[in-house]
Amino acid sequence: MSDTRILSVIPPMTQLNTPYPSTAYITGFLRSRGFNASQVDLSLALALKLLSVTGLDAIHERLRCLPNSQHTSATAFFSANVATYSTTICAVIRFLQGRDPTLAHRIASRRYLPEGPRFATLEQYASTQQDEGDPLHWAFGALGTQDHAKHIATLYLNDIADVIREGIDPRFEFVRYAESLAASAPTFDQLDAALKSPPNLVDELLNTLALEALIKHEPNLLLVTAPFPGNVYGAFRIAQAVKRTNPSIVTVLGGGYCNTELRAMNEPRVFDYFDFVTLDAGERPLLALIEHLQGKRSIETLVRTYTRTHHYVDSKEPDIGASECGTPTYAGLPLTDYLSLLDMLNPMHRLWSDGRWNKITVAQGCYWKKCSFCDVTLDYISRYETATTATLIHRIESLVLETGQTGFHIVDEAAPPKALKSLATALVQREMNISWWGNIRFEKSFDDELCQLMADSGCIAVTGGLEVASDRLLKLMKKGVSVEQVARVTRAFSDAGILVHAYLMYGFPTQTAQETIDALEYVRQLFAAGCIQSGFFHRFTCTVHSPVGKNPEQYGVTLSAPSHVTFANNDIGFVDSTGVNHDVYAAGLKKALFNYMHGIGLEIDVTQWFQDNELARNTKKRARRQQNDTFPRTSVPPDFIEKALA
Repeated sequence: MSDTRILSVIPPMTQLNTPYPSTAYITGFLRSRGFNASQVDLSLALALKLLSVTGLDAIHERLRCLPNSQHTSATAFFSANVATYSTTICAVIRFLQGRDPTLAHRIASRRYLPEGPRFATLEQYASTQQDEGDPLHWAFGALGTQDHAKHIATLYLNDIADVIREGIDPRFEFVRYAESLAASAPTFDQLDAALKSPPNLVDELLNTLALEALIKHEPNLLLVTAPFPGNVYGAFRIAQAVKRTNPSIVTVLGGGYCNTELRAMNEPRVFDYFDFVTLDAGERPLLALIEHLQGKRSIETLVRTYTRTHHYVDSKEPDIGASECGTPTYAGLPLTDYLSLLDMLNPMHRLWSDGRWNKITVAQGCYWKKCSFCDVTLDYISRYETATTATLIHRIESLVLETGQTGFHIVDEAAPPKALKSLATALVQREMNISWWGNIRFEKSFDDELCQLMADSGCIAVTGGLEVASDRLLKLMKKGVSVEQVARVTRAFSDAGILVHAYLMYGFPTQTAQETIDALEYVRQLFAAGCIQSGFFHRFTCTVHSPVGKNPEQYGVTLSAPSHVTFANNDIGFVDSTGVNHDVYAAGLKKALFNYMHGIGLEIDVTQWFQDNELARNTKKRARRQQNDTFPRTSVPPDFIEKALA
């Protein structure tokens, strides 16, 4: 393989508003080393193929074959209004791509697009407000026509996604496609069966797109990234189509899913689809693999790579340094085709789906790497290395020149304060007009002065982990922060005009019912005080690579691992010694956060969010026998955050 032609592929489904950065990083690196490297986003391509006139016609044809008993409200509404969908879909896509902004007036009129079951959420908004007329007027006001229309258009697309999922492919999502097939799947059986089943409409379109990419780029080395469980099915489908068409093309699987879930893989059927699977940072393993394919290196000296014949091979060569990885490039990706969606009205929460962001990394790994719930033993977190400020400035300038866009998402595990200060200072000194946001730890280094400097440099938002808002549990999980400290740091960001999103957690080992209620009260007060503007509650998951998974006895849990693992091995079941049924709190926590993010219900006692909860009602008597009180009153003083800020 002296003439190595490399194609990197983003499989469905990741993001529709911006390219997932893995192929941009690896393509930039390979080009910096002189390789013929290109990239394609089949996630976006598949979505655009489905969201077209021909795509909707194909969906409608499949629905016509469904018996009436299998139709849902979404599929029935679509079938009754398919003509209107077909005449509006192209215009809506153009509008969401930013090509036809004046269409916003027609979309916002609420008389242009068909409104299926997803639009019921608008009435829920309206029920919390006093405004008459359009339920969205309270959110956007008279001047918010573009956002108003963008949200309506997003609901319109979500209705179509529901139709595909309920009438054609039950695994379908615009993100996390077929996630259940791959998430912590101890064996390959379920995924293999799905791949060998007759292709449905979505599979057929993906196969066609994969083959079109082969014809256009003519690769002999195909790299497929799988950052999440929701990408794995699509990644294998692409490899399947490629192998059936041209078995000589070498296929390689890599990405975050492999790095976390496939570290103990012993499954020969994987190699029916992929010739190699690489782990950790992709640069060094790929260089070694290319040298092997060119006859310059034996297979026994590959780096962190699974092979068909030698299983796992690692010659222990060091990874490429953070300053030597090259500048990411989006060359070849259709940057004007991505869709700016607005699925939530919260100004911070929308950043994940609205706008196209150039991706950049300040530091490899995590400088803290102590949190007991995190995979701190894995390379992508434990190996910490920063790029120089000069290197970062060069990469920012290069990406702005290449894309013509000045928005950046810093995708660090946790961007270090010292490096951010240096970067922000350089941005201000050079008068570089960019906007950026990224993930940080809520540590005390982020004082008023640093937060203001970051804002002056273009920082518009930060995300960070508050996790369980309980000082006892924060100490147990080695988070290195306290609730009071988080309050002061987040307020410093907010006072500087920087939006704040808090990652929240429930169900951590030994967490009690009282601590769950108290955590929500802390969060309520943080919202009310203007410290945070957005948040999301995640259920704690124990992983085999975390301190909890490696030393469960220190956290009061007993592991219940599957007996036979040949494929994915990451999430692991456990039994908490406290016996608390955390499922009782899921709906209430979600409901409370959703309302808080819209400025609603901040004056309500937090226990009320759990009262109208079917699961809670069904388990209330049993839970009370176990815990005396399912939903205890909060023990947090109502002015706790106020005093912490004072």
